[in-house]
Amino acid sequence: MTKRPLALAALGLLLSTPFVLAAPPPLKIGLAAPLTGPDAGFGQGMQAGAEQAVADINRAGGVSGQKLQLVVQDDAGDPKQGMAVASKFAADGVTLVVGHLNSGASAAALPIYEEAGILTVTPGATWAPLTARGAWNLFRFCGNDAQQGQLAGAWLAERFPGKPVALINDKTSFGRGLADEAARALKERGGREALFEGITRGDKDFSGLVARMRALRIDAVYFGGLATEAALLVRALGDAGFTGQFVGSDGILDKDFERLAGLGAENTVMTLAAEPRKLPDSKDRKAAPLRSPEAEAFAARTYAAVEVLKGGIEAAKSTEARRVADSLHSGKPLRTLIGEVAFDTRGDLAKPPFGLVVWRRTPDGRIDYAGNVVAP
Repeated sequence: MTKRPLALAALGLLLSTPFVLAAPPPLKIGLAAPLTGPDAGFGQGMQAGAEQAVADINRAGGVSGQKLQLVVQDDAGDPKQGMAVASKFAADGVTLVVGHLNSGASAAALPIYEEAGILTVTPGATWAPLTARGAWNLFRFCGNDAQQGQLAGAWLAERFPGKPVALINDKTSFGRGLADEAARALKERGGREALFEGITRGDKDFSGLVARMRALRIDAVYFGGLATEAALLVRALGDAGFTGQFVGSDGILDKDFERLAGLGAENTVMTLAAEPRKLPDSKDRKAAPLRSPEAEAFAARTYAAVEVLKGGIEAAKSTEARRVADSLHSGKPLRTLIGEVAFDTRGDLAKPPFGLVVWRRTPDGRIDYAGNVVAP
C-alpha cells in the first residue's frame, strides 16, 4: 500500500531536481611542427602562436561553445617523422591539424591525413605541387614556391637583360622548386641562366662554386634555399670580390643571415610575403619572448591558421573535417590576425602574398629588410 506513494514521491523529487548538462569534450587541434632539428626556431614560433590562439579562443568561449585542446607533435622537419606524427594524430582521433612547416614532411604526411579524414592547414609548406592535384583536405596558409620563384625570375629578367645569371639551390624540394620556377620565368622573358647548380644543405665551402661563377662573369645570383647556406654563399662571394646582385626567398628570413653573411648581406633582395604581424598582447602568455624574425613570423601565421580552422568550423556549423574543408573551399573570406584570407578550389590562398624587399643598413648599424620594399 505504501509503495505507490513512495514511488510517486521519488518521481516528483526527480522531476523537481534541475538537470546539469555536462560540458562537451574539448575539440582536439593538432600542431605538427619542427621543434627539434635545424628548423626548431620556426617550430618555436609555431608552437607559441598555436598555444596563444587556442588560449585566446577558449577565453572568448571556444568555437561554437566548445573549448579547444592543442595536441603538439614534433616532426623535426623530417618526412619520415612527419608520417609518424600523422599516424599518431589519426590514432588519437585528431581530425584538424595545423602543420606541417616543411614541404617534405607535409608531402609525406598528406596521404595518411587523406585516408584518416584529417584536414590540415600548413603555415609554411611552399612546394607548389602539394596543392596541384587539389586534395580535399590540404590548405596552404602561405604562398608557394612557384609564386616566389616566378617573381624573382621576372625581376632578374627585367633588371639584368642579356646578363649572365646563376641559379643556385640547396637540392631540397623547397630550394629546387624555387630555382626551377625562377629559371622558367627567366626563360619566358627571353633570358637564360648561365649556371644552374645545386649544393647540399650543410655545405660550408663554396670556393669552387664561386670560382666557376667568377669565370662566367656572373652579374646576379639567385639562391633557392635557407638562410645558413645563403649567408655563407654571400660571404664567399663577397670575399671573392663579387659586386653583383644576390637574390633569395623568404627562406633567408633568419636571425643568423646578417651575422653569417657579414657586409654582403647589405643590398640582398628577397621575395617575402606581407610583413608578418606580432602575436596579440596576452598577459597570460607563458612562453619566452620571441626574439627572432622567423619565430615571430611563424607565430603570427600559425595563430592565424588556428583562426582559419575556427572560421571554417563556424561557417560549416560542424567540426567534421570534410564539412569544414567544403566551407574553406567555398572562397568565403575569413578574418585572421594577419588580414582577411580566402582559399581557392585547390586550397591555395586566393591572392598570392609576395613582394620584393631589400636588406639595408639601418641608422644604428644593423642590416635589416623591414619596410624596404623594392619596385617589381
